[in-house]
Amino acid sequence: MPMSKQEKKVLVPVLRFPEFRDKREWEQLPIGDKVDLLSGYPFKSEEISEDAGGMPLMRGINITEGRIRHSRDMDRFFLGDTQKFKKYFLQINDLVIGMDGSKVGKNSALITDEDTGSLLIQRVARLRTDCKATISLIFQHIHSTKFHSYVDRVNTSGGIPHISAKQINEFEICFPPDEEEQQKIADCLASIDELITAQTQKRDALKAHKKGLMQQLFPAEGETLPKLRFPEFRDKGEWVIKPFEKLFTIGNGKDYKNLSEGDVPVYGSGGYMLSVNDYLYDGESACIGRKGTINHPIFLTGKFWTVDTLFYTHSFEDCLPKFIYLIFQNINWLSHNEAGGVPSLSKTNISKIEIAVPEPSEQQLIVDFISSVDELITAQTRKIDALKDHKKGLMQQLFPAMDEAVA
Repeated sequence: MPMSKQEKKVLVPVLRFPEFRDKREWEQLPIGDKVDLLSGYPFKSEEISEDAGGMPLMRGINITEGRIRHSRDMDRFFLGDTQKFKKYFLQINDLVIGMDGSKVGKNSALITDEDTGSLLIQRVARLRTDCKATISLIFQHIHSTKFHSYVDRVNTSGGIPHISAKQINEFEICFPPDEEEQQKIADCLASIDELITAQTQKRDALKAHKKGLMQQLFPAEGETLPKLRFPEFRDKGEWVIKPFEKLFTIGNGKDYKNLSEGDVPVYGSGGYMLSVNDYLYDGESACIGRKGTINHPIFLTGKFWTVDTLFYTHSFEDCLPKFIYLIFQNINWLSHNEAGGVPSLSKTNISKIEIAVPEPSEQQLIVDFISSVDELITAQTRKIDALKDHKKGLMQQLFPAMDEAVA
């Protein structure tokens, strides 16, 4: 039933810390009422360098999963006079949000000591307030699925996804008026964020370990012997150079729209799409994108269907499908891109790629060894997902449901 003018929303969370249960109701207000928001400056390209001799710039690419990340591939520096750009200097506890790209609005982070003094660049927004508890709680709102849904709804760009400073300011949030309650909630959620970060770092370390192993267990380009070889194969001689066309056949994906709903998964270059009642192939297959996402191989087993954007492999000769999948992970597929717009690969190009392969028994040992690391990575990912689900459920209890609560 619609709420009458006499009725008033009662904004009280389902779960509230005991010392605040008799306190005032929460407020519903736009983020802009709580913060000072500033969009970054459009520095000229000739003022920006990869050399670390200038002032570091805070770009959207540096902001991911609640953290600021740096690498030689990411970092850029401003080489000009910084005096006139004082208002763009980032301070501790500033909240920065990427304003465009595939993860528009979803990449945000709080500035720590390490990144104070960085200059805010165009297409990154800075939110600032004098109260640490307030900005910490807003950070949690920005990380919520509600904000992500809002970003998807207001983004009407036909090109690169974008959210404006005005749209960020207009996003409505629930807020406890008591600063102590703000801090208590922020601390509670931050402790879960720390666990997620720690578990994510463990997963990243496992991925780095796997990458290092792959570099050791497979010969470098143009070579026929790996640096690291299992003892029982050290006297077996060199690996054999063969083109892919001598090892397997590449299959094309097909349209699924004439099929009915079922339990056979359909995959495109971006991953799983839906399930249908027929299959294109039944067995193990290393798959690679034909168009779009061409640098993320997929390993499929059992019955499946692929669409036109995803190649699958079959009819293997003297090679294991899982071994080919590992080989696919070692290839820089973007270097084989044949299109100027959307990245694309062709069967002809793929078929002519040459690799070194050992006998199947050695392939199997490599597959089993790397698979054991993959299992650890998968288990670690499950831990991270469980923590994220726990946090999501907790936030639903700690924050009032603005659209449902009435007197």
